[in-house]
Amino acid sequence: MGAGHAHKLYRHGHSPVHALPPHCKLAAAFAFVVVVVSTSREAVWAFGLYAVLLAAVAAAARIPAGFLLRRLLIEVPFVAFAVLMPFVAQGERVEVLGMSLSVSGLWGAWNVLAKGTLGVAASVLLASTTELRALLLGLQQLKLPPLLVQIASFMIRYGDVITDELRRMSIARRSRGFEARGIRHWGVLAKTAGALFIRSYERGERVHLAMVSRGYAGSMPVIDEVVATRAQWAYAAVLPAAALAVCLMGWTL
Repeated sequence: MGAGHAHKLYRHGHSPVHALPPHCKLAAAFAFVVVVVSTSREAVWAFGLYAVLLAAVAAAARIPAGFLLRRLLIEVPFVAFAVLMPFVAQGERVEVLGMSLSVSGLWGAWNVLAKGTLGVAASVLLASTTELRALLLGLQQLKLPPLLVQIASFMIRYGDVITDELRRMSIARRSRGFEARGIRHWGVLAKTAGALFIRSYERGERVHLAMVSRGYAGSMPVIDEVVATRAQWAYAAVLPAAALAVCLMGWTL
């Protein structure tokens, strides 16, 4: 089930983290993010320890720091939002480098940056050590609704197909001398989007009919079911358990 090709985030390896069953890693990453989000924003030191825990996982998985940092650029829009918060938030103000900033806005910006960065880093580590197909199998093992798993599977499988279709349409426009240079060309781009939607919809109908003709009855067959041992669950639980200990320390101090 799912796409058989590796995605750009995945980094092939033979580390103990790579070898863990996907549903163990999914559960561990989700539990870690829940603990991070539950941590008080005033416990600044706790977020530093969370970063150390993730660095230890990256080292165990043999994921280079540069590889991880480049993938973290995906959160740049959230960083931009966080930077604006001290300027637009209300309440007590404080002077920083000649600028009047909101105290609550500064704490809010820190909260978004710290928790968002840690959550994205945990997700990147998960994707770096688990193939897409394995992630889908892990979601199924965790008893996620089968329909959602299938939608994710087809989205991954046909995402590149739709992208290639859009690329061919763009080449066809350029070969006929079209270049979008302003608002007056938006109508052409809108027609392109409509045509792409119709083609994608028709392709989906054909794929569905082909699946039904081959015996599809609402669920995809699982060829290689992965079963996790107690030792593997225990190994995966080290990260969220350590994070929970840090969180509890932050609430008690």
